[in-house]
Amino acid sequence: MPRKKFVAGNWKMNTTLAEAKALGSAIAQGVGSSSKVDVAVCPPFPWLVSVSEVLKGSSVALGAQDVHNEAKGAFTGEVSTGMLKEAGCKYVIVGHSERRHILGESDLTVHLKLHAAVEAGMHVILCVGETLVERERNLAERVFQRQVYSALAGITDEQWPLIVIAYEPVWAIGTGRTATPEQAQLAHLFIRSKLQSMHGEKIANALPILYGGSVTPETAGGLFSQPDVDGGLVGGASLKADQFLAIVKAAGA
Repeated sequence: MPRKKFVAGNWKMNTTLAEAKALGSAIAQGVGSSSKVDVAVCPPFPWLVSVSEVLKGSSVALGAQDVHNEAKGAFTGEVSTGMLKEAGCKYVIVGHSERRHILGESDLTVHLKLHAAVEAGMHVILCVGETLVERERNLAERVFQRQVYSALAGITDEQWPLIVIAYEPVWAIGTGRTATPEQAQLAHLFIRSKLQSMHGEKIANALPILYGGSVTPETAGGLFSQPDVDGGLVGGASLKADQFLAIVKAAGA
């Protein structure tokens, strides 16, 4: 059975409340009730409830950009899975390169967050990928292997359907540089082959692997035509409804 394409928009620390509602509304209208491609948007925390309201009646799901691994407690500034679910979130991004490399999140932190989310029944977009230095030193495959193994250790058979992996070549994020479709396919195939060796062919073949490195309407078609590229985690282009909808359209082509 072919994997369904999935496109998620990561708005990062952008938008005012008015902009977020307008953007969410335009995307909801553009996607409508179509079920051809799974679509999600991930606004900043303060706008989640408001964007959830404008997505109602569409097939666009709501996601969050991060989560804490504890259910509650003295963790100033953090947000729990329960809070996200109550706000209307189905998805949460875990281990984004900006959190790993700018905010210093470790593989253990990513592991704990991912497990907290799936244990709460949330769908997780797990981000993995190499920096430019790691790529130039031919360490990319070692990085994928470490990040995938450490994050997913202990996932049960019942939890696998909640996992989506996003491959982010860190050197391509926000730089305008994009991995070629062939480079993306090689990375995705390597990740899938490692999942197969760890967890078997059934799980590896069913798990969606998204590409997340400066996806644009111009690059989307070539990337999504690759057999192991199952959609995209979109950054900058997700802030413009027409561009994001063009990427969704490319995924459904």
